[in-house]
Amino acid sequence: MKFTDGYWMTREGYQVLTPYEVHDVKVDSNNNRITVYATHRHLENRANTLNEPLMTMEFSSPMKDIIRAKFYHHKGTRRLGPASFPLMNEGDAAVEIKDSAESVTLTSGDTAVTITKAHPLTITYTYKGRKLTRSGHRSTGYIKAADGNHQFREQLDIGIGETVYGLGERFTPFVKNGQVVDIWNQDGGTASEQAYKNVPFYVTNRGYGVFVNHPELVSYEIASEKVSKAQFSVAGEQLEYYIVGGESLKDVLSNYTALTGKPALPPAWSFGLWLTTSFTTNYDEATVTSFVDGMAERDLPLAVFHFDCFWMKEYEWCNFEWDERVFPDPKGMLERLKAKGLHICVWINSYIAQRSPLFDEAMELGYLVKRPDGSVWQWDLWQYGMGLVDFTNPAACDWFKSKLAVLIDMGVDSFKTDFGERIPTDVVYFDGSDPQQMHNYYTQLYNKVVFELLEEKRGKGEAALFARSATAGGQQFPVHWGGDCEATYESMAESLRGGLSLGLSGFSFWSHDIGGFEQSSPPDLYKRWVAFGLLSSHSRLHGSTSYRVPWLYDEEAVDVLRHYTKLKLRLMPYLFGQSVESVRIGLPVMRAMVLEFGDDPTADYLDRQYMLGDSILVAPIFNAEGESTYYLPKGTWTHYLTGEQVEGGVWRQDRYDYFSMPLFVRENSLIPVGAEDSRPDYDYAAGVTLQLFALQDGASATAVVPTVAGETAFTARASRIGSTITVDTQGQAEGWQVLLRGANSVASIQGGAADAGAEGVRIIPAAGAAQVVIEL
Repeated sequence: MKFTDGYWMTREGYQVLTPYEVHDVKVDSNNNRITVYATHRHLENRANTLNEPLMTMEFSSPMKDIIRAKFYHHKGTRRLGPASFPLMNEGDAAVEIKDSAESVTLTSGDTAVTITKAHPLTITYTYKGRKLTRSGHRSTGYIKAADGNHQFREQLDIGIGETVYGLGERFTPFVKNGQVVDIWNQDGGTASEQAYKNVPFYVTNRGYGVFVNHPELVSYEIASEKVSKAQFSVAGEQLEYYIVGGESLKDVLSNYTALTGKPALPPAWSFGLWLTTSFTTNYDEATVTSFVDGMAERDLPLAVFHFDCFWMKEYEWCNFEWDERVFPDPKGMLERLKAKGLHICVWINSYIAQRSPLFDEAMELGYLVKRPDGSVWQWDLWQYGMGLVDFTNPAACDWFKSKLAVLIDMGVDSFKTDFGERIPTDVVYFDGSDPQQMHNYYTQLYNKVVFELLEEKRGKGEAALFARSATAGGQQFPVHWGGDCEATYESMAESLRGGLSLGLSGFSFWSHDIGGFEQSSPPDLYKRWVAFGLLSSHSRLHGSTSYRVPWLYDEEAVDVLRHYTKLKLRLMPYLFGQSVESVRIGLPVMRAMVLEFGDDPTADYLDRQYMLGDSILVAPIFNAEGESTYYLPKGTWTHYLTGEQVEGGVWRQDRYDYFSMPLFVRENSLIPVGAEDSRPDYDYAAGVTLQLFALQDGASATAVVPTVAGETAFTARASRIGSTITVDTQGQAEGWQVLLRGANSVASIQGGAADAGAEGVRIIPAAGAAQVVIEL
């Protein structure tokens, strides 16, 4: 929201009160927080203390390297729940406080805040003495509005060359500078400024993050109202935000997710290829079986089959019962599908249509959100007369779980938790929550209920959603997908922008509809999107009005899908290992280039390529000509498919057929590649090949091969001194090998034998060997 009229003027109807100078500072008895009382003008005499407001400013730390700032006008104003996001660290961490005549400083770890006492009052945030950002003269403000809807505003410096990222899954330009962003979940597709997943957290290339701890609408002006400021505002009498420091952007994300919740690790089977019925297509068991068998006959490994909306009877979404007209034997059908090695996902949402047999039940039990007059809130958008499950009612949560539990017992493994954005604000919740604050937060309760049920029924590590909406903390309940995109190259690119933005908002796992959701893609686009989709953390073929099996496009599409599906399955030891580490730290698997190459200014604006984990660069192709323009940072890069080695620090332009794309491995990488390409959840250590890429003199590279449960099965470390490479291993991995990619020759080897081939030099260790020494 904008409050000014250019630099000099305030917009009509607003009065902005900003802190002028410090009147007093109080250090609490436990010495872990400070309270600053600031006046709005210089006090010339005691009379100036009458009929004038103060601003109360509290500074503390919930955990190391994070500073909490909380500002009040009238502190006693009641805030209904959820007043803030639930955090993993709600208390106060140990801090150091220094109070002098000129300023007061609170330091947590290496992150500090300093408040000057005299005019102009400034609030400066630093990391190891390096300025991160600052709230200066006329930046912090309490805005009194003529209509009584008062606001709190903060403006933090954006330095020259500083770029802002995140704020959820946003499909607008990747760098948020110059944008107006409202944190308000909406069902707007991928082609607008609206977003399904709104997160009031951003990071910058200066190496810090800002989290606004308000579930309700947060309005951002990122270098748009004042071009040198990142502004955010909320309605009411208080504002709370956190400055998140760290040694790097990775550390910032790690600290942020430690505060709001680390992502769960999805089961290994969920990383395989998903196929769906699509949305409005006609299907029954025979149709489904024909698709599944058709994939098997064409050697297209399929891991999950998803039933979209019409597995339930029309007008009755959701009744959580199979439409007996087309699925007369659902339990038997699921058993038959699972006998083919598939996992099963079904579509749901939290809406109960009036024609659903569950509507009367939920209404009588009081499990639906109500209007202020006590009647059930209903509308006809999406489903006729639908009501909304009230997840603030514990009994309603248990009731909702009980309906889904029947499906799990029948054989369902996962739920696509659709919608959760169209949440009304003219309603009353069971626990008295503020509907404005519940609008964004509703999805958190919805996905949490379903995810918890899957963990209860399937066990820890076996829960996976396919969720569309989210807010801060939603990363705890993966997986999320990008929503309704069009079947165009433009929409493919905007989907990637959204995924990269979500990754910089604390989410580790993300997917999208391969081929686009709306309309039907031409074969060319489908094949290019397949390459992108199978080199994402999760991969789903899904559409709206047409099926997405490849043979409906052309026979080459079948070959392309087979090529990339098997490639992903062979990369599962690497991909799942990167996922385990991403969850531990709190990083995205699909990483914006700025996250891995923060010291390269070119990386600041790259949004058409990404790192898959920390070693593999992926640049999807966004045109029918097969042309690609991409950037390789400094170092030696090896094309994973061809073995071509090139020196980075340059832009490149190449043309690729459907079976290749810019897929490069950075130097000093040890990539574990599996021996299987038929399923995602195999024994990754059995027969694993450790592919070593451009190991430089004096460098080392490590590979950690996990089990499908996420535990460490096997580790390997390659180190090089001069022309000698030593590979040491630990753990059980029967039949492991080393492949030197790009090496021309090997002079000798201790502990095994060498076999040169087109792909490189393969080192076959002696039986039982835990080490090989290679002389180049």
